[in-house]
Amino acid sequence: MAHILYTMNKKLLITLTILTVFLLSAQNSISVPKKQSEPTFTELTVTTSSSHLLLFGMLQNGFTDEMIQGLHSGLPIHFSFFIELNQTANGWEDGVLSSMTTDHIISYDTLKETYNVEIEESGKRFFNFETLPQAQKAANEINGLKVIELTELQPDTSYTLRLRAELYKKTLPMRLHEVVPFVSWWDIKTKWHSLTFNI
Repeated sequence: MAHILYTMNKKLLITLTILTVFLLSAQNSISVPKKQSEPTFTELTVTTSSSHLLLFGMLQNGFTDEMIQGLHSGLPIHFSFFIELNQTANGWEDGVLSSMTTDHIISYDTLKETYNVEIEESGKRFFNFETLPQAQKAANEINGLKVIELTELQPDTSYTLRLRAELYKKTLPMRLHEVVPFVSWWDIKTKWHSLTFNI
């Protein structure tokens, strides 16, 4: 009887040892995903044409792996950019002179394996790209957005332009969010970015 118990305990000990080694190996093989850098605007520039105040800028870290996965599954990614222009007096903003929203939409054609980008500002424009990086750049870029006519601005006056983005606006009916749960992660807003300048 003692021999039987010894054999059973030995087998149990071996089984537990193997199970422990397996769990430790599995734990070490699991890679912890890197934290996504916070979306932010870079290269913000304000200049003028002969008739308008123009805005240029680039959104960085605007895409996550989940967004790319959804894009390649046929879900469009919707970017909304919010722009406000304020007159500044003695360091204080003195009322909103102009407020606008413009949208960029990126989608993937699964048959042609190409990327389509719709840019709303200055009339709707449509672009087609062969590669994802090219399409991402176009979707992230604000390129010469007309903010306000120069006739509405005063010379030798300080102004502050504020910009933020809603990166992954939900575009699916609620029932589909249950089928594609990662879409619920797409409702992310950037902080306001400000740029003060004189005309």
